[in-house]
Amino acid sequence: MTVRARRHVAEDVVCFDLADPTGAALPPWTPGAHVDVTVRPGTVRQYSLCGDPADRHHWRIAVLREAAGRGGSVHLHDRVGVSALLPVGQPRNAFPLVAAPRYLLVAGGIGVTPLLPMIDELAARGAEWRLLYGGRHRAAMAFADDLARHGDRVVLHPQDTHGLLPLGPVLDGLRASGEHEETAVYCCGPEGLLGAIEGHCAQWPASALHVERFHPAEPAHRDTDGAFELRLARSGRVLRVGPGQSVLEVLEAAGAAVTSSCRDGTCGTCETPVVEGGVDHRDTVLTPAERDGGRTMMVCVSRGLGGRLVLDI
Repeated sequence: MTVRARRHVAEDVVCFDLADPTGAALPPWTPGAHVDVTVRPGTVRQYSLCGDPADRHHWRIAVLREAAGRGGSVHLHDRVGVSALLPVGQPRNAFPLVAAPRYLLVAGGIGVTPLLPMIDELAARGAEWRLLYGGRHRAAMAFADDLARHGDRVVLHPQDTHGLLPLGPVLDGLRASGEHEETAVYCCGPEGLLGAIEGHCAQWPASALHVERFHPAEPAHRDTDGAFELRLARSGRVLRVGPGQSVLEVLEAAGAAVTSSCRDGTCGTCETPVVEGGVDHRDTVLTPAERDGGRTMMVCVSRGLGGRLVLDI
């Protein structure tokens, strides 16, 4: 795709508008979706689509410059300008907007991006919603001026002047009133925020909380990881996954066709059906109910529990 426009939308945040170089219509997407962007050869990053799903000719992403990161965001900020070409994958949505009587949206920093199209859809529906949006300081909070049009539905909470987001009073208040039974909570931001909101919502209905993480919540490998047998149901092949190896690495070495992207359990690209065997889930995509069901796994990070794991490959 080609970069049609770029602009600074906050301190250290650049927004890129992407389009097909030929002007062709782009694939549809829904609020909460993200895409893989090949920032440079060998470097793929996932970014939430934060524009208008009805606009079939432009996709919008916003990128926070992370000087201490792995270099992808710095490259986009410093080296990618208007008219540059970027390989971009198809939209995928592991953070879909569900139907609910009311919504509480919680954003930390650049985590506001997947919530923006959700807000537009909820506003168009006339749904009951509000947004708690925190950041280091006001100048670092992307799209804050755009969100002002929603009035008091949006609560901006810069940390330098207001402290941390008031999760306790808000969430505990919803529970005390009984409204938590009908409220869908969507949260995206740094791990500290996600851990805090998961703690506050621990006694809520399991389906109420929806989170999207930037980074994996669990280590890909542990000292206690043991070897296990991996059987491919379609071909009958039997492989061995050793300590320190991922299922994905073993599959790739054996020539099995598995699509993958992030390799840290956050994007959902490598989700694979499980035929038999227990799974040690280490991704941040599947819900608790989906993990308990054991029907699929993210082969980039999750492992087999017990001696044998059978996949539908």
